[in-house]
Amino acid sequence: MQLPDDFKNKYTKLLGQQEALQFLASFSKTANHGFRLNPLKQNQPVNIDLSHPTAHCQLGYYGDVSGKTVAHQSGAVYSQEPSAMYVGEVAAPKPGERVLDLCAAPGGKTTHVGSYMANLGLLIANEIDHKRSKVLMENVERFGLTNTIVTNSTPEIIAKQLPNFFDRILVDAPCSGEGMFRKDPDAVSYWSLDYPEECATRQRQILNETVKNLKPGGELIYSTCTFAPEEDEQIIAWLVKQYHFDILPVKKFPGMDSGRPDWADGNPDLVNCVRIFPNHFNGEGHFIAKLKKPKESSSPIPHPSKQKKRRQRDTKNTTTLSADQRTLWENFAAEMFKTLPIGNLRTFKETLYSVPLETPDLGKIKIVRDGLQLGFFKKNRFEPSYALALALRPDTAKRVIDISTDDWKKYVHGDTFTVNKELKKGWYLLACEGQSIGFSKIVNGTAKNFFPKGLRFQPTSSINDAK
Repeated sequence: MQLPDDFKNKYTKLLGQQEALQFLASFSKTANHGFRLNPLKQNQPVNIDLSHPTAHCQLGYYGDVSGKTVAHQSGAVYSQEPSAMYVGEVAAPKPGERVLDLCAAPGGKTTHVGSYMANLGLLIANEIDHKRSKVLMENVERFGLTNTIVTNSTPEIIAKQLPNFFDRILVDAPCSGEGMFRKDPDAVSYWSLDYPEECATRQRQILNETVKNLKPGGELIYSTCTFAPEEDEQIIAWLVKQYHFDILPVKKFPGMDSGRPDWADGNPDLVNCVRIFPNHFNGEGHFIAKLKKPKESSSPIPHPSKQKKRRQRDTKNTTTLSADQRTLWENFAAEMFKTLPIGNLRTFKETLYSVPLETPDLGKIKIVRDGLQLGFFKKNRFEPSYALALALRPDTAKRVIDISTDDWKKYVHGDTFTVNKELKKGWYLLACEGQSIGFSKIVNGTAKNFFPKGLRFQPTSSINDAK
């Protein structure tokens, strides 16, 4: 890999000649791959190599997983770079907490903290880029998160609407991406000597708003995928001076380095942060810090009358169910489920959602997915959603069909397949390799295909093909 001369000179000065030679040489090596298991699913995935577990992530493994397998399509596994896995491990929210993942796309860290929350409490996953928020939504659905609202707003809007609200906030900040050079060589092309400071300016703007969302005594997890001190230790030193946060110690596994006080203002507590260098650790570059907000806070609370006006204006398309809609849903649920823990039922036009019980008034915050999408009301009938299928475990449904891998291939390609003709007409949850993979309507021994058209694909011939 051809690295910019300014980059090489900068890190030679910071690291010293000998260490810099090893550091720069690591960029010529192959990037690492990994994946996490999803504990929300009923069964472990099959046909997946679990012989290389990571020490730093209890659900993590080294290796490739094809995106065109049952394990991946069902959400039983999530592909994620090994170093990035440690951010979710450091965040480690407790079930029942209120958590914000502010810069959440594509969803690796959102799904990881969701693993810890076990669908209890409230997780708001925000992405400011609208296109990327759609990818985030798809990954949240595939993972089976039911306590999660996906939003597409600015830090300023969220800060104004939800001050002192969250127990824990994760900011995986937009950065110069130096740690991803091996994984994404194109990132080298837009790097310049001034770029890290430009990113640091944006990071301070984001954090100036985000600290308002955090409860006094709450925890902020800050991470980047860059080596730049301007975006790492210097940002944390600024946070401590500006807002009097405490830097909490983060466990370091073999190969992980401590933060460098000498690269910022000399604050000795910066050693509590974690640096991941690719020449020391089997992963890409990362920086992680964990901070605690002072228990005394003076963040302003919006006036109640303003909150009321926002609610009336911004939720005009969201309503409770009509009597007919409720009957259709309850009849479907009684026929299909043994158990189904859901939140508040709300409709947006003709789509039914289960909104997490902890959800506050979101005011002007733009919502991409208001909790779990349950399905759609059509003429005199209810049609379940793909998201609902992936949120279910096979043992929670009354009507389940276990299908072969060959029939799964037909299903994800958009084709119909045959089943036992004695099966009663109606909706069934499809399961393959122990995982829920979608809904089908059975009519006269034919399984009609309801796999979303935009997600259909041709499965690979080998389960070990790389994603």
